[in-house]
Amino acid sequence: MRKIAIYGKGGIGKSTTTQNTVAALAEMGKKIMVVGCDPKADSTRLLLGGLAQKTVLDTLREEGEDVDLDDVRRQGYGGTLCVESGGPEPGVGCAGRGIITSINLLEQLGAYKTELDYAFYDVLGDVVCGGFAMPIREGKAEEIYIVCSGEMMAMYAANNICKGIVKFAEAGGVRLGGLICNSRKVDNEREMIEAFAKKLGTQMIHFLPRDNDVQRAEINRKTVIDWNKEAPQANEYRTLARNIDQNQMFVIPKPLKIDELEKLLLDYGMLN
Repeated sequence: MRKIAIYGKGGIGKSTTTQNTVAALAEMGKKIMVVGCDPKADSTRLLLGGLAQKTVLDTLREEGEDVDLDDVRRQGYGGTLCVESGGPEPGVGCAGRGIITSINLLEQLGAYKTELDYAFYDVLGDVVCGGFAMPIREGKAEEIYIVCSGEMMAMYAANNICKGIVKFAEAGGVRLGGLICNSRKVDNEREMIEAFAKKLGTQMIHFLPRDNDVQRAEINRKTVIDWNKEAPQANEYRTLARNIDQNQMFVIPKPLKIDELEKLLLDYGMLN
């Protein structure tokens, strides 16, 4: 089983990218479990047709410790298995603790003993928080893909996440599998992210063009593949899924210094 975590700046499109990629892998016949590691609990709703899944933390609060796997896991598109960690009440407690609690519970309930090709973790981008770093800190995830764009803060966050990967790679087997560029139509974006990836010592594993079919599918509470298999953007997600499935390049990244990152942004931002 390959254990993958998707990181990236808040609002960059991690959950949408994860779910559409998982749908493409499911279409390929892969057996997948998706664990949402965001208090918003929106990491599986497209796979579940918009169904508001009860989170692990809500289930534990309401039913106590005596829960079954079926209480916290539902089946979604293509047979994918979906779990949402959830979080504490707003303003109370640490959201990262929900990730730790959820993954520990899934292990206790035997969720990982199912025959799976992939386990995906959709994680908030703040690796400063120990809870959000938990999937890579404790070896729950071994492959990291970072969703980014050519926007400065998205690249800054990606670089910061790479610093976290370096820290935990020294003690375990976690590696960076590549950058996923979720385009924001920034000038010279593809070339910029390719250059950024090269400096990090990794690859841009796929460039996802901006396409309103993603929003149209979301309005219909579906992934693009589920909504319209013939949509051009569906093929983009299929390509991304194939690239991940066939990926052999796993590295300990080499994060840039801030002045190097700013120079990269300036160089490509100034090109005509």
